[in-house]
Amino acid sequence: MLDTFKAISLSHKTAPLRVRELIALNEDEAKGFMLRLRDFFGLTDLLVISTCNRTEVYYALEPGTTSSDVNADIARLLLIEKGLTDTDDYLPYFQFFDAHDDAVRHLFEVCVGLHSQVIGDMQIPNQVKQSYQWSADLDMAGPFLHRLMHTIFFTNKRVAQETSFRDGAASVSYAAVELIEELVGERQKPNILVVGLGEIGTDVCKNLEARSGGDVSHITLCNRTQSKAEALAQEYGFRVADFANLTDEIYRADVIISSVMLDDALITPQLLKNVKILSFKYFIDLSVPRSVDTSVEQIPGVLVYNIDHIRNRADEALNQRMASIPQVEAIITQAIAEFGDWSKEMVVSPTINKLKNALEQIRRDEIARHMKHLTSDESEKIDKITRGIMQKIIKLPVLQLKAACKRGEAETLIDVLNDLFDLEKQPASETRHTY
Repeated sequence: MLDTFKAISLSHKTAPLRVRELIALNEDEAKGFMLRLRDFFGLTDLLVISTCNRTEVYYALEPGTTSSDVNADIARLLLIEKGLTDTDDYLPYFQFFDAHDDAVRHLFEVCVGLHSQVIGDMQIPNQVKQSYQWSADLDMAGPFLHRLMHTIFFTNKRVAQETSFRDGAASVSYAAVELIEELVGERQKPNILVVGLGEIGTDVCKNLEARSGGDVSHITLCNRTQSKAEALAQEYGFRVADFANLTDEIYRADVIISSVMLDDALITPQLLKNVKILSFKYFIDLSVPRSVDTSVEQIPGVLVYNIDHIRNRADEALNQRMASIPQVEAIITQAIAEFGDWSKEMVVSPTINKLKNALEQIRRDEIARHMKHLTSDESEKIDKITRGIMQKIIKLPVLQLKAACKRGEAETLIDVLNDLFDLEKQPASETRHTY
């Protein structure tokens, strides 16, 4: 398995949204693609990650295969699966990781959030866990991938516990949603109205759904182009309101998030003159120019937060996360080193098992020759003594093999042990014994 892990990546860093949308895979598409990769290329330990910001394939490759050619072929197959037959036009958008160590580090960094559009994105670990589940469901996650993913999940916990990399809301839309939770306090489900569904408004919807806990009945969308609102509402399960009824919708809402693109303010004292405010009503204005007239705040019970308030919160959190990057990278480097030691030991594991099996067979054969002359108690004592002897004999070669792994010199020692004990005839699987 060592030096056979590869990856291809298409992300927001290498491709515009129009390209990422064409290549994104849903769950059924991802699983079907994984099956084809297995059948076409004989890949193992296969992981396919597909989100709005990236589509990536990680895999183990049989030794002797030219990795760069397989990477390009995988990318071409993905493009064809998505109906894009002019594959050469799209290949430049892909990044290929031909070196094992580079692919491993990239997966660590993606899963932690170092390469997310919003650095430290807290959604990516769950998205990767879902992709890992697909691999497990299709029996495409072997010992290498299982160990790698659980090492990454543990690293994620360390990053969350030991650094400030996940603290605060580092995007405007996420900061707006986080602000709602602070404003409403104990009121768990305020009625939320989202007005305007451009890029920011759409991102707000995504964050509202992610933090809703599954109950989205209190969230309403209102947009001049109703079809856009209906499409998002269907995707997330939100309620849709007619833009002509905006005043009525503001009346029933506790929180209004506005991100409309107009030259003049949409929400004015005149618009709200017939709106009865019984407690507090919060307006979060994410528009530039502002869509909520500043004089609205003179109405009793109305509080307005504009884009500068929100951006300051986001910038503060982003700066905090950026300052944590060296600490995050140090944690990743340590985790990769520990995982690398385990990966190297995987190379010698079959030899260790063969050596144990060979010595065990010698022990059993010799005991069997004398067993008929021994009593039950004598046989038990001999068995215990010989097991102890074998444990001491095997200990030093195993330690030497593991040490050679770390030095990158295991191959020579493996060859010596194979010749000395004729290990090629031994099964690689470990029989059940105590040493």
